[in-house]
Amino acid sequence: EYIAHRLGLVPIRYQPPESVRGLDCHGAFLPHRECVCYERCPRCSVEFELDVDFDTVNPTRSEEEAMAPLTVTSQDLVSNNESVMPAHFLSDDEAEDAQDRGIAIVKIGPGQRLKFKAIARMGISKEHAKWCPVAVATYRFSPVITINEDQVATLSLDEKEELVNACPDRILELNEEGNIVAAEDAEHMATFTEDLYYAQQAMKKRPEDEDFVSVVQSKDRFLFSVEGTGAMDAEEILMSSLRVLKDRLNYLAQEVENLKDLM
Repeated sequence: EYIAHRLGLVPIRYQPPESVRGLDCHGAFLPHRECVCYERCPRCSVEFELDVDFDTVNPTRSEEEAMAPLTVTSQDLVSNNESVMPAHFLSDDEAEDAQDRGIAIVKIGPGQRLKFKAIARMGISKEHAKWCPVAVATYRFSPVITINEDQVATLSLDEKEELVNACPDRILELNEEGNIVAAEDAEHMATFTEDLYYAQQAMKKRPEDEDFVSVVQSKDRFLFSVEGTGAMDAEEILMSSLRVLKDRLNYLAQEVENLKDLM
């Protein structure tokens, strides 16, 4: 049961030989519930085999490693489809920095062997979370940063520095002329600006004076962030989701037209 659970957490990546990205397998495979085969076939499933024997592998390890248990990882899974494989790492950079051989499945010791066949099928996360290619998806409104040049001109250099340092997100900076400007990546860094607001209130000569810097939410623009599990690239996840949404809207529009014809 433990091994089966670990295998269910291994993301499967569809990447044709001519591509360097994890793609949507929608056109390459059929959902297993829609396939007309009796149990499974190459159109709706991919078979993986794993066979790791500690006593066979251990002699090839270094003396230091030979004293420790052998970790069976996703690298040991062999696919019968060259375009489908486990997503061992999220990116090439992670693979270069990693100290392991992929996603750990189980550790085995002397006299132990792990051998099995596993079937991977296409599905959607509405049916089960194991088919979800997204680890985290968040969005927030894009900030609009406005600097009141006339008000800022009334501040001394020390006050300008204090105002710049008041915001923990570091969305402001001083240029060579000593003027306050928005930082290069301020749009993505601005999340908490209350400290900046209170610092401004303390610097004002009169409460009714305009703010030196205002940060408000945009009404027509937002920042959308998607982090994948490795099964698909983030950009491909977004484009695939838009395709599904478009198909469903087209289906709904067609059904509405069909109902109109019946009236």
